[in-house]
Amino acid sequence: MRVLPKKNSKFSALILQHVKDNLKAYIIVSIILLIGIILGVILINNMNEVQKQEISTYLSDFTTALKNGSEVDHLQLLKKSIINNIILVLFMWFVGSTVIGIPFVMGMVAFRGFCFGYTISSIIAIWGTGKGMLFFVTSLLLQNLIFIPCLIALAVSGIKLYKSIIKDKRKENIKFEIFRHTIFSLFVLILLVASSLIETYVSSNLLELCIGQF
Repeated sequence: MRVLPKKNSKFSALILQHVKDNLKAYIIVSIILLIGIILGVILINNMNEVQKQEISTYLSDFTTALKNGSEVDHLQLLKKSIINNIILVLFMWFVGSTVIGIPFVMGMVAFRGFCFGYTISSIIAIWGTGKGMLFFVTSLLLQNLIFIPCLIALAVSGIKLYKSIIKDKRKENIKFEIFRHTIFSLFVLILLVASSLIETYVSSNLLELCIGQF
């Protein structure tokens, strides 16, 4: 008996079509993010012993506090994470809504990539590949599986808005494109709130379970 393939949901089809329609922009933004990550790794590889000691002390103090039973304030962590994501979305929405804002959008993508690369490479540089990857997987991986695609999508939405305005400068088109960009940004914000929840209640608990390994 022939099994018919399952049809993609309308939502999945919309996402796939969006990526196809903006594939070039997604590739460009992904490359910018990758450059930022590489710069973060390069900086860590060239840091001096004093800097290494400072990072080592910070990680040691952090893990020691958890080992000694210090509880994570989940509510405070969630609040801080959501506020940071709201600020990010507002910034990306605002600069993406201006014709001259695209360099700032790219700059933010590169900066977040730099922070990501710097964080991962610094952990591995201090603890080695085994412990460093374990720390990354338990404390950083899950939320960034949502955060990074959302960051890229926000940047692409800004680029799409810029191209649409340049192509058609009619007032009606500009209003429509800004409205579309706003709705898209709100949707991304919802996903980032989900990322914050994962960071607070999943990743932090995973780290606490594995803290004895550090």
